[in-house]
Amino acid sequence: MSEKFVHPYIPNSVPEVQAEMLKSIGAKDIEEFFAPIPEALRVKGLLDLPKPFLSEASLKRHVEGILSKNRTGGELLCFLGGGCWNHYVPAVCDEVNGRSEFLTAYAGEPYEDHGRFQALFEYESLMAELLDVDVVNVPTYDGSQAAGTALRMAGRITARDEVLAADTTSPDRLSAIRGYLHPDMKVTLVGHDPKSGLMDRADLAAKTTGRTAAVYFENPSYLGFIETAGREIADAAHAKGALCVVYADPSSLGVLTPPGRYGADLTCGDIQSLGLHMHMGGARGGFIGGSDDLKFIEEYPSRLFGIAPTSHREWGFGDVAWERTSFAKRENGKEFVGTAAALWGITAAVYLSLMGPAGMKELGTACMGRTAYAMKKLGAVEGVRVPAIGGAFFKEFPVNFDGTGRTVEEINKALLEKGILGGHDLSKAFPALGQSALYAFTEVVTQDDIDTLADALAEVTAR
Repeated sequence: MSEKFVHPYIPNSVPEVQAEMLKSIGAKDIEEFFAPIPEALRVKGLLDLPKPFLSEASLKRHVEGILSKNRTGGELLCFLGGGCWNHYVPAVCDEVNGRSEFLTAYAGEPYEDHGRFQALFEYESLMAELLDVDVVNVPTYDGSQAAGTALRMAGRITARDEVLAADTTSPDRLSAIRGYLHPDMKVTLVGHDPKSGLMDRADLAAKTTGRTAAVYFENPSYLGFIETAGREIADAAHAKGALCVVYADPSSLGVLTPPGRYGADLTCGDIQSLGLHMHMGGARGGFIGGSDDLKFIEEYPSRLFGIAPTSHREWGFGDVAWERTSFAKRENGKEFVGTAAALWGITAAVYLSLMGPAGMKELGTACMGRTAYAMKKLGAVEGVRVPAIGGAFFKEFPVNFDGTGRTVEEINKALLEKGILGGHDLSKAFPALGQSALYAFTEVVTQDDIDTLADALAEVTAR
């Protein structure tokens, strides 16, 4: 490729334009910009790149050829979960979040962006009703950040520096929490019962001290089972002056008790299950909900939208306690908050408004019914043990394959050849469970789908 080659997609690649730019800044050549970089670190010569595509049609054909190799959860029979699920997304959710006034609204103030503020106020109101709390924030980046923020809030409220977390917590989320709390707060894991999966309350009692800011657990847990001792865990935390923080799946709250009713001071989670596609790991948005106690409200670093009457006898929507945010204080903020996942919050609001209380109950009932049927069918496959741990489940459960003599990796590879996306491999993160995988069954999974999975597993695990 010539050094003077003009690339149609690289700005300022015209030699005359480059010369004019260098002249205007007083540089002889481009090499002057790289002078501070040691010679040993510089690439010598041209990069080994393929020939450029000089026409838009050729480039488009090339990119589409690459994309055609991808297979999505929608094309496959999908049983993958573990934090990102294949729920049904009503068409109107995509229609609304694709509107320009929402899709392109990066930031703004009430006087110039009134509609978005109202939409997010409605999101907060709908989420507050679902969670049975008084206050819900504008969505953070994702559920892991929401969990980390909720725990930092607990640390500031209690003036303590340790978090006790269930050792069945999602490994990825636990890593994010540790990173978010470091170096100010320590995370200590609490054990679980090897059969039920429930938190070991004796271990909890032994580890709860005057340093404990919060006790954290997920319900339903990452491994799918429902933590039935939530009230006892919350009471144990409160008895030592600590808070209780629960990570909840909002799609379960049409049938499961909201965490606040069994003692959670803060409820957090991700809204991916509320009308958001899986994409390449999911559209994400984290929520935090709690009471309207001022000591809690003042510790929210993220934006809270409220409603108030205006001088013109109209209703206006705007920030509540703006001065507590990093937008107002910047370097003195308790936590820095940047771009929010506001678009996904608006999408979730559309979903919740469509579903209503009856729809959320129907959703939860459908998931639990499919899960119960799947446990029966998969448990009948020779060499398969269901569940690998736990008792009551919502939409996921771990399946153990030790009796088949096959690894999860081998089974998933064989299933993929049949057009089936198998369960999430747990063997590395939870070695005590052996060769186990986490399988998810949402409302889009049919009885025939489950039968197909059971038959496929029987075939690929046969010796």
